[in-house]
Amino acid sequence: MPFVYKSQAAAIKPPPMDESGNASGGDVVSTSDSGSKNPISAGFFRIEKGKSCVFAYEFDKAKHFIEGQCVVQDETGATVAAKPGGVMLFTKGSTISFSTETYALAFFCHQRAKL
Repeated sequence: MPFVYKSQAAAIKPPPMDESGNASGGDVVSTSDSGSKNPISAGFFRIEKGKSCVFAYEFDKAKHFIEGQCVVQDETGATVAAKPGGVMLFTKGSTISFSTETYALAFFCHQRAKL
């Protein structure tokens, strides 16, 4: 099939990313479903007020923030307040901390098979 369309995909709450329960993320579409040798997958990340979510990237990933505000900090202490319209690139091997005083929603794309 040349394309896949998922209606209202951003409204689906993805599974929790860690034990804090306030950060969630999940793939919505992936070329791994069609047997691609170099798959890309895309989905949504949501975080709500609570404990920080720390994630160690084993792959490159891009996020486009579409709602709310998210404080993003890397292992060097560099910090950004990501807002709607902002795009971030996270490189393989980086460790990133996400937090918010309200909530944030982001669309992401990465090169790995769908989880």
